Amino acid sequence: MAIQDSHLRELKTALRDTLSENDAIVDHAEAGREEGGPDIQVEGKHLQGFRANLSKARDLREQIEALEGQKEMQDWASASTEQPEVVTEAKEAFPGSVGQGFIDSDEFKYLNGGANGLTMHVPYTVKGDLGGMWQRKDVYTTLPSGTPSQFGTPQRDAIVERAHRAARVRDLFNVQQTSTNLVEYFRVTGFTNNSATTTERSGSPETFTSYPQSTLTIAGAQAPVRNIGHYEVAHRNVLADEPAMRGIIDNELLYGLRLTEDDQILNGDGTGTNLTGITNAGVSVQALGSDTRIDAIRKSITKIALAYYEATGMVVHPTDMEQIELEKDGDNRHMLTASIALGPEARIWRLPVVESAAITVGTALVGSFGIGATLYDRMEGNIRISENHSDFFVRNAIAILAEERIALAVKRPESFCIVTGI
Repeated sequence: MAIQDSHLRELKTALRDTLSENDAIVDHAEAGREEGGPDIQVEGKHLQGFRANLSKARDLREQIEALEGQKEMQDWASASTEQPEVVTEAKEAFPGSVGQGFIDSDEFKYLNGGANGLTMHVPYTVKGDLGGMWQRKDVYTTLPSGTPSQFGTPQRDAIVERAHRAARVRDLFNVQQTSTNLVEYFRVTGFTNNSATTTERSGSPETFTSYPQSTLTIAGAQAPVRNIGHYEVAHRNVLADEPAMRGIIDNELLYGLRLTEDDQILNGDGTGTNLTGITNAGVSVQALGSDTRIDAIRKSITKIALAYYEATGMVVHPTDMEQIELEKDGDNRHMLTASIALGPEARIWRLPVVESAAITVGTALVGSFGIGATLYDRMEGNIRISENHSDFFVRNAIAILAEERIALAVKRPESFCIVTGI
């Protein structure tokens, strides 16, 4: 390997020398133009030398690229194989959590360097859907990268992560961005379809036939942008304790935003600072009655279809989901095989299911998410840190704040159906 490295250096040196010779030829030609006029005069021997050097440079480059490729393959072949390749690929594809991204950000490094009296004047914004990392959590995200120490300085282990909800209600939406504080929209509350075939002429005397008129009932509505946020108090030493900082951000602050967001999207009553949630927007209702749970859910899908919408998902409480999966027929056989898809993604009647404790027990929400309602992001989740709160400065404490701003517009209430009594 040492001989190959030496040869590679020699080739690169030769390439630089060859290119330098051509640079000298060009400089000589430029100098001749300045003295003799606008035309560049290149002597025949110089032109031949230039072309020869150019051909030589191409050959040298090909040799260098070939040797570098061989060296890369040798390094890869001789690398340690103690860690499975799939683990390495997974860690490269998803190198860390939102909290780790904050720790690695320029904003945190600037703060941790002692700037601005320990106050972030520029917040760190979480890029993309911060719920997506929890929804598709990589099993390799928290793999240990070291070994427990037997002697010497003990290693502080990472914080034990809180278990997260696998999927979010927002995962059912195609989230849009907004730059305003108030979204004005039209809510369609009814539609009478009178379209029909007509003759070209009718009556006596004959006149051109008019098409029938359909009726669309709409009402103006507003979706104000609402703030969701909270903060955590910590000692300043946590700035130097990256595992603890990451745990606070991931497990407490950002996750807490999503818990409240789920509740607001589903149950907000529209008063005060609350969103108008889907269940309070005048949607249709399907009672359980004498039906089984899965039958009632199927009827709600039909009710949405009769309103000319296609259901795209549903939200079910974990307790109710358990009852649905354990439901049996008269012969004590589980009924889930016909109506529930088995696999990594829960589905009922071919629709994806979000299990959320935010919805009331005994209630399921089926709907055309993203079509009948729109979720707007005015400000994605962001994080700020400051010691300028109360007497935090003298107590060596800091406040870590996370917030987001969202709006919800339920434009087509008839595209949703609440199943009650399940």
